[in-house]
Amino acid sequence: VSNADPGHTYDHLLKNAPRKRWTTGRLKRSRWSMGLFVWYFGTQGTKGLWPDVGHHSIVVGPRYREHIKDIFMRGKLADDMSLYVHRPSVTDPSCAPEGGDTFYALSPVPHLGHANSVDWPAQAETYRRKMLSVLEERLLPGLSQHVTESLVFTPETFKERYLSPFGAGFSIEPRILQSAWFRPHNISEELPGLYLAGAGTHPGAGVPGVIGTAEILGQIVPDFPREKTSAAPKPLAAE
Repeated sequence: VSNADPGHTYDHLLKNAPRKRWTTGRLKRSRWSMGLFVWYFGTQGTKGLWPDVGHHSIVVGPRYREHIKDIFMRGKLADDMSLYVHRPSVTDPSCAPEGGDTFYALSPVPHLGHANSVDWPAQAETYRRKMLSVLEERLLPGLSQHVTESLVFTPETFKERYLSPFGAGFSIEPRILQSAWFRPHNISEELPGLYLAGAGTHPGAGVPGVIGTAEILGQIVPDFPREKTSAAPKPLAAE
């Protein structure tokens, strides 16, 4: 079972194996999803603050069409941004220490496959500070005074930790002919006995889709353990 991105599984782990469908040429012609810049942060003293900010919020930037072109066509890291903000501690207070909150803010950014790819080691902290400014101005005034924990994921993180080609946040771009059944199948079409799970496979990316791939494997992998085992080895690409 491989839970690495199918692009990595087929084009790196099986690069020398004969392939009929997911060939190197086909993977190169595939369109890959945008990258993601995700800032995870914890706060203290915020339980009574920002009462209008619920579990899910969206902060829409000043542009739309041109911003989309920057991300998908130009590969440009724009000065403005649109954000999805997740505050799970509103729904489940146990997600944060008493009196505090947990958040993540997600910004769509170009993946690493563009000619002018973003130098994330150099740009990550600058971009995080821009994100902080947008959040303080548009959604969470005074945020910087309350942040106690901080962790940033960039497309480089997705590439290195999850083996996602070009650091794409959702693997192969989920357009019509790259969605659902058109994605790499859970039973490999290339190698007998190989099974695939994760965002790049059928049925698709996102938490429900990824969990769905695991449920599918539980039904199709021969002799798949039906009970949890404490000594189970870590899956490929796990830390």
